[in-house]
Amino acid sequence: MGQGRHFLQIPGPSPVPDRVLRAMDMPVIDHRSAEFAELGRTVLEGAKKIFQTSGPVVIFPSSGTGAWEAAIVNTLSPGDKVLMVETGHFATLWRNMAKRWGIEVDFLPGDWRRGADPGAVEGKLAADTSHAIKAVMIVHNETSTGATSRIGDIRVAMDRVGHPALLMVDTISSLGSVDYRHEEWKVDVSVSCSQKGFMLPPGLGFNAISQKALAASKTNKMPRSYWDWEEMLKPNAKGFFPYTPATNLLYGLREAIAMLLEEGLPNVFARHQRLAAATRAAVNHWGLEVLCQEPKDFSPVLTAVLMPPGYDADEFRKVVLDNFNMSLGSGLSKVAGKVFRIGHLGECNELTLLAALTGVEMGLAVAGVPHRAGGVDAAMKFLEERPKGNAPARLKVVDS
Repeated sequence: MGQGRHFLQIPGPSPVPDRVLRAMDMPVIDHRSAEFAELGRTVLEGAKKIFQTSGPVVIFPSSGTGAWEAAIVNTLSPGDKVLMVETGHFATLWRNMAKRWGIEVDFLPGDWRRGADPGAVEGKLAADTSHAIKAVMIVHNETSTGATSRIGDIRVAMDRVGHPALLMVDTISSLGSVDYRHEEWKVDVSVSCSQKGFMLPPGLGFNAISQKALAASKTNKMPRSYWDWEEMLKPNAKGFFPYTPATNLLYGLREAIAMLLEEGLPNVFARHQRLAAATRAAVNHWGLEVLCQEPKDFSPVLTAVLMPPGYDADEFRKVVLDNFNMSLGSGLSKVAGKVFRIGHLGECNELTLLAALTGVEMGLAVAGVPHRAGGVDAAMKFLEERPKGNAPARLKVVDS
C-alpha cells in the first residue's frame, strides 16, 4: 500500500485512536479479581454518561446485531406487534430479525432518503386505540443513507397520543457522535456498539435500559440465556460479568469514554456537525447529489453521495483505494453501486476530513466522473469561516 496511513473513511468501524490502542495493549487479567471489578465499575458508570442516562447500561461481548437481539428478547413476546420505519438497510435488517423471533412488524415504507417521520408514527399510534403495538423501533442514524431520525420529536408524538408502547432506538452509528439523550427522550432500550462513536474495534454491544423496559423483561415470554439482562445486572452491580467479558476492549472503552468526556459531549457533537456540513459543501460544489433529501435529517456521522447516472460507485471506490489508499463506504442493498459513503466520525478532525475530501476529488478526476473541481476549496472555505480553537479568528496586525 506504500507509505503513510491508510485512510479509513467508511462510516464504521471507525479509526481507532492511538490513545485507545495503547490502552488496550495490556496483559489479560483475572476477570474475577478486585482489579477487574474496578475496571468494570468504571466503564459501566462511564457508559451511562455517553448515553446520557442514570439508568443501567449492559455491555455484551458482541456486535451491534447481538445488542439488537438482546433488546427484542428481553422485552417482547412471540406474536407481539411492533411499529418500525423503513429508513434504510439497517432498519430492514432489524425488521427481519424481529420477524424471525415471531414478532409481527408494521413496517412503515420509506424512500431511503430521509429519517423516520414523527407525524407518520403519531398517526399509526393514534389509530391503535387497543394499544396492540407493544414497541416503536427506530434507527437513530441510518448508516446506509446518511439520514438521522429525530428521536426527541418521535417521543413527543408518542406522548401526544398517550401511547404506552416501548421506544427502542438503534444508536449503533450515532452514539458518541450525534446528540442523543436516552433519559430525557424517555427511550426504553438504546442499542449500540463499540466500533463507531466509541472509536474501538468491533466486539462490544450495549443496551441502555429504562425502568419500564426492565419491568417488561420480568413478564415477557421470549426465551434467552446469553442475552438475559437479569443475569447481567446481578454481577454488574459489583463490576463483574456473568461470563468472560472482552477484557482488553473494556480497557479501550475506559480510555474512549475519557476522551469523549475530556472534549465534552457538546463539543463532540458540534465537531461532527461542522465536519458533516463541510463535506456537504464539497459534494454540492462538485455538482453531485447528497442521498438524504431532508436537511433536518442530514447525518453528522456520514454523507452518502449519489453517483451520476451511468457511473458505478463501487468502481469509483476501487479507483480511490488503488490510487490514494483510502476506503470509502459502499452502497448497501437498494442503493448498491449507486452511492458511496464518506465517514466523518470518531477520530476525525478538520485536517483529516480535508485529506479525505481531497482523495475523493482526485478520485473523481482519475475515474472520469463528471464534476466541478474545487469542492475541497469549498469545504476549506466553510471551515475557515467557522474556526474552532483558542486562537482568535483573525490575528491582529502587530507593528514591527
